[in-house]
Amino acid sequence: MRKSINTGCRLCPRRCGAMRSHNETGMCGCGGKPVVAAAVLHMWEEPCISGENGSGTVFFGGCGLRCRFCQNSEISRRATGKTMYANGLRSVFFDLIDKGAHNINLVTPTHFAPDVADALEGFLPVPVINNCGGYESVETLRMLEGKIQIYMPDMKYSLIGPAKKYSRAGDYPEIAKAAITEMYRQTGKYSVDENGMLKSGVLIRHLVLPGNLENTFGVIDWVSENFAAGEVLFSLMSQYTPVNHDTEYPELNRRLTREEYEAAQDYLFKSGIEDGFVQEPSSAEKEYIPDFDMK
Repeated sequence: MRKSINTGCRLCPRRCGAMRSHNETGMCGCGGKPVVAAAVLHMWEEPCISGENGSGTVFFGGCGLRCRFCQNSEISRRATGKTMYANGLRSVFFDLIDKGAHNINLVTPTHFAPDVADALEGFLPVPVINNCGGYESVETLRMLEGKIQIYMPDMKYSLIGPAKKYSRAGDYPEIAKAAITEMYRQTGKYSVDENGMLKSGVLIRHLVLPGNLENTFGVIDWVSENFAAGEVLFSLMSQYTPVNHDTEYPELNRRLTREEYEAAQDYLFKSGIEDGFVQEPSSAEKEYIPDFDMK
C-alpha cells in the first residue's frame, strides 16, 4: 500500500505528522515533493559500487536524522536542490545510466519514498541502491520491496548515549537493527557479478567517530552475531571529517587518530567478519565530499 503524506507524515521513525503536501515542512526540512541536490557519477563509493564508471548517485535534499557531524550538511538540513516529480526522477536515472552508471544510488530517499517508489515502476537495466542513514521505518522499507536490489545503510550507533547526543535519536540502535533485518529479508545474501560489482544484498556501513570506540565495537559485535559469512557486506569507514566547528561537542572537531582507527580495525579483524571493506585514513579529506551544485 502506498503511504501518503496528505494526512501527516509518518515515513521515517520521527513520525512528525507534518502536512508536507500542504507546504508544511517536517523534521526532514522538506515539503511534499522530491528535491534533488545533485546527480553525479560517484567514484568514491566502495569498489563493488563505484566500479570503473562510477555509481549513478542521486543526492536528495533534507534528512530526518540531522546528525551533528553530517558531512553532507549543506543539503541534509534543508530542502536544497531542484524539485522533481516521479517522471523527472526517472529521467535522471536514465541519464545517469546512459553515462555508464553501474547502478542508481539513491542517497537519503526515505522522506520521498512514495515518489521514489513511483519513479522505480518499470524496468531499469541496473541495480537500484537505497543509501540511507539506517534510521528507517520497516513499514516504509516495505513500500520499496522489489524495487530496491541493494540496501546500503549506515549503522551509526550501537549505544543509546551517542545516538541521543549526536542525532537526538536515542531509539536509533533499536530502529536500525530492525531496519537492517528487514533489508536483509528483502534482498537475501549478497551477490556479485563476474566483474565483482554488487548485484543485490545489504552493505552495512559504519563511520568511526572520534572518542567513540565502544560505540564502534558494539556495531561490529551486532553484525558479527546476527549475520554469517556470505550474508552481508560490512564497510568500516575512517573518513570522518569535521565540517563545522561544534562548540557543544568539541570532541567532534578533530579527525580520528591513527591509534583509534587501528583499534577499530583490529576489533573488526578479530570479530569473524570477513566480507567487506576497510578504508584508508587518507579518505578523511573534504575533497571527497561531493559538490552540491544542483547539476
